[in-house]
Amino acid sequence: MQPIFDEDAIEAARKRFAGPVEFLKSAPALEHLPDAEVPEVAFAGRSNVGKSSLLNALVGRKALARTSVTPGRTQELNFFDVGDPLLFRVVDMPGYGFAKAPKDIVKKWRFLVNDYLRGRQALKRALVLIDSRHGIKDVDREILEMLDRAAVSYRLVMTKADKVKASDLAVTVAATETEARRRPAAHPDIIVTSSEGGMGIPELRAAVIEAIG
Repeated sequence: MQPIFDEDAIEAARKRFAGPVEFLKSAPALEHLPDAEVPEVAFAGRSNVGKSSLLNALVGRKALARTSVTPGRTQELNFFDVGDPLLFRVVDMPGYGFAKAPKDIVKKWRFLVNDYLRGRQALKRALVLIDSRHGIKDVDREILEMLDRAAVSYRLVMTKADKVKASDLAVTVAATETEARRRPAAHPDIIVTSSEGGMGIPELRAAVIEAIG
């Protein structure tokens, strides 16, 4: 398999993420969104997919995005400023698919995410996290369809690759790539990551920088 990004792109991305990264604010509703003054890249994923750990690995901080053993803790859009001067923002979207969440909370999440995706001009790309142990599930397909309908460009990112045997991982990656190529707003290339081992993190940084242009 050919590398998705060359060494120059990976090094340039490393430098972009080497500066300050600060939490800006949480937005429980659209009226609380920050001004759309810089490009944004949003991270989406079902509860317990490892999103907070991956975001921490992405920015090289241990506790920038809160991790929790309790799925479904992120119920708002969380914005992080990258760079000084400000270069772009990373957006941690509410986790989805948590079976024990009250229905009114689930409904609130859906409206918030859908409204953000449809109405945010600063949003350049979404990165949708898929658990390598399970592949794409129906609950993931719901947000992929939401992104397709909103015409928001997105890329699939496999998480927790270190938790799967290499042979099983290869099968799951192939199936994920096949589905990505069938979806109108999906980038055909996926990134396979492990937040614990650092696998794929340089490429993920490069994907973010590519998205913001």
